[in-house]
Amino acid sequence: MAWFLSLFFFFLVSFTNACDRCIHRSKATHYYGDSPTSYGGACGYGDMALEFTNGYFSAAVPSLYKQGAGCGACFQVRCKDKRLCNTAGSKVVLTDQNYDSRADFVLSRKAFSAMALKGKGQELLNTGIVDVEYKRITRVGSYEWVSLRRNYGAVWDTSKVPKGALQMRMAFTSGYDGKWVWAEYVLPVDWKVGAIYDTGVQIYDIAKESCPTSQCGDKPWK
Repeated sequence: MAWFLSLFFFFLVSFTNACDRCIHRSKATHYYGDSPTSYGGACGYGDMALEFTNGYFSAAVPSLYKQGAGCGACFQVRCKDKRLCNTAGSKVVLTDQNYDSRADFVLSRKAFSAMALKGKGQELLNTGIVDVEYKRITRVGSYEWVSLRRNYGAVWDTSKVPKGALQMRMAFTSGYDGKWVWAEYVLPVDWKVGAIYDTGVQIYDIAKESCPTSQCGDKPWK
């Protein structure tokens, strides 16, 4: 008998978009320990952040944290000191809000030192804060996305049952347009088959297809 992961979707999210594909310049510093829960863990991931980010996590300023809607977003950050820094930088997952006004990012020590040239990791850590440039990327880490199929009603499932903590994202498309919605809540490592987990997300808007004005139902019925 095949086991299925079934999910009910109840969503509530708001989006604000700047230029995600643009390269931004700022500063980055690092935690002085690698436990997200020690620094607030505003996204609620707690120690699970160490698992699904492989230790490459970061806090970010409110404009990127977006009151929690930015949780789970992935960024590539690289420092600009050619004496210490490589050109690839580090790929991180946003797991917390940054309250340090000196920098846009507070990286884990592992992520911060990954920006360094070979053998320069500790020296880079000793600088404390560095000039960086960063951009939004699609994903980081070694995890893979598993597609769900619609079973019935609002129930979606998969026979490819993943292990560990789970991050949810949903694509909503109609006609020529669409968008991704990310659930802020991550299913815990010890999630159970058949259990119901509320993501805390509610979709209020609907995708609109192109249609002649005379045929569209945008006007309220009175």
